[in-house]
Amino acid sequence: MKAKIEDYAGKVTVADGAWGTQLQKLGCPTGSCLEELNVSNPDLVEQVARSYVEAGAQIILTNTFQGNRIILAKHGSEGKVSQFNRAGAEISKRAAGDRARVFGTMGPSGKMVMSGEATEEELFEVFTEQAEAIAEGGADGLVAETMSELVEARAAVRAGKTTGLLVVGCMTYDSGSDQTLTMMGVTPEQAAEELTAAGADMIGCNCGIGIDNYIKVAGKLRAVSDRPIWVKANAGMPEVVGDEIVYHMTPAEFADKVQELIAAGANVVGGCCGTSPEFIRAICDSLNAEEQKDNKSKH
Repeated sequence: MKAKIEDYAGKVTVADGAWGTQLQKLGCPTGSCLEELNVSNPDLVEQVARSYVEAGAQIILTNTFQGNRIILAKHGSEGKVSQFNRAGAEISKRAAGDRARVFGTMGPSGKMVMSGEATEEELFEVFTEQAEAIAEGGADGLVAETMSELVEARAAVRAGKTTGLLVVGCMTYDSGSDQTLTMMGVTPEQAAEELTAAGADMIGCNCGIGIDNYIKVAGKLRAVSDRPIWVKANAGMPEVVGDEIVYHMTPAEFADKVQELIAAGANVVGGCCGTSPEFIRAICDSLNAEEQKDNKSKH
């Protein structure tokens, strides 16, 4: 069932957590082509998707973050965009059943328009190819995420809209004096205006430097937009311990911040790097406890 904007406005929906770090925990080497697993090891990918559904996520993503032809070319797989993305959506749909919606993820291409490596129209074509394949796989919506250049985010949103699916436009904010700018200096206010003009049904932020920072960013987005706001923060800042990347924030600490995030204006809340099904379960428990408290105070 295709997602609609009314499904997320004025309420709180729980999304899933990280995919890359989960697949790495299951033995996938860092730097490998994770999208290729959609074809070579679909059961492993479905294990991640299913773990989020079982943790209570009402929206799960797809293993398609780097599934555009520019990134896939680095792995010699630029001709497999359609195959990898369609399979990624099909896997998540199987895991979701009728318990969750599936939003296909499209991450950055790695090419900067500002430095002349690509044009907006070239990126639009790249993302259109990916979005069409995800839609063919049965996704209910699309999310263009972890963007730092507004032109690229705009191209991805426009491409997503060609499928007729609901599209979320998300950027990563971790720069500037108060860390609420993207790496390219885009403000939440600019992003809200331009991504909405490009057709985004929801706007938001993901990845970045942690949930505390995104409480500020969500507030800035809410101040200028009436669209549902999507927030998937990292589990704080990572630390390199030996040859491992470690996130120190616990699921309970993360979940404790979710009410502040909602108060700031977030409608869809989930996690990005370093989060896991335990984080999503903790968010659901926190929201349920809050709801019970509200119901008691009403009686």
